[in-house]
Amino acid sequence: MRIGIAADHGGFELKKRLLKELAQTSWVWTDFGAFQLDPQDDYPDWVVPLARAVGRGEVQRGVAVCGSGVGAGIAANKIRNVRAALIMDSYSARQGVEDDDMNLLCLGGRVLGYELAAELVKTYLSAVYKDAERFRRRLQKVAALETGP
Repeated sequence: MRIGIAADHGGFELKKRLLKELAQTSWVWTDFGAFQLDPQDDYPDWVVPLARAVGRGEVQRGVAVCGSGVGAGIAANKIRNVRAALIMDSYSARQGVEDDDMNLLCLGGRVLGYELAAELVKTYLSAVYKDAERFRRRLQKVAALETGP
């Protein structure tokens, strides 16, 4: 599975640590930046290119990290075919994929410890969408929102 990751200054250190550990897995990672710590950068500059890659299917899943994870989620969900969520617990990391086909995980670099963040990423990436009729029906209703009122 191809995975993309991006972070602004608020998530930069967490992204660096995650990449170092997760590079040892079988997942193929693409780093969308930031590539150096810049306290003045803006999360959309890094999260939107990642979200576009997820939306186009260039990467199957994404991980976006900003200070709280909120801004990353707001920006990512503006992109067609992206289902992003701020996740703070393992149940939601798994269930978000299984039931809602979440394809972009948002984390808060300033509010999560490293061990929990690494566990959430691994849980999210290991989860599989159940593809039940009721889940497809709900996702069709959500996708219809992308085409406007």
